[in-house]
Amino acid sequence: MNKIIKTIFKIFLLLIVAGFIFIAWANYSIKKESDAFVSYTVADVPETKTALLLGTSKTLSNGLPNAYFYNRIQAAIDLYKSGKIKYIIVSGDNSTKDYNEPEDMLLALMKYGIPQDHIFLDHAGFRTLDSIVRAKEIFGQTKLVIISQKFHNERAVFLAKKNGIEAYGYNAKDVNKYAGFKTNMREYLAKAKAYWDLLLGVEPKFGGEKILIP
Repeated sequence: MNKIIKTIFKIFLLLIVAGFIFIAWANYSIKKESDAFVSYTVADVPETKTALLLGTSKTLSNGLPNAYFYNRIQAAIDLYKSGKIKYIIVSGDNSTKDYNEPEDMLLALMKYGIPQDHIFLDHAGFRTLDSIVRAKEIFGQTKLVIISQKFHNERAVFLAKKNGIEAYGYNAKDVNKYAGFKTNMREYLAKAKAYWDLLLGVEPKFGGEKILIP
């Protein structure tokens, strides 16, 4: 009986070690593959018809403003006003009546002078994978500038390229290390899951009618 328990314990330990190795490898690989395609500098971004602005909540759980949200909005405005992009797909979570990331982003962008008819809403961007694939399948875009923080853009650009999209990432300003610690730790697992989803051929939760961007 003791021998069986020891064997099970060894297998369990091996699986844990294998899991850590997979997470570390996935993070390294995604960062390496996307590094040349993400930048904090507008001049590095090629002129592209459409940008994909990835959603996040406007406020934190304590009710304070979410710096990730406002920094992404500012990055989108900078890119649009530089003439690098003409249209913006805002893609995020709208899973309940009272929670609407795309609507919040639309209102924030319009407040800074971006015309409403240059902004397209994707209410089914529940995950980064969904936002990326739907930009291609629903909105017909095969070339994109993706707007988010660097850690997120690395994964998004990687997923886009694996799904046949010519993608570049324009990095919004990050938040301070203390405020972003939990998010950055979660990102290690998210990068591993991105690889896992590719291996399993995971698809977006929702399809829908095609939307034409002029």
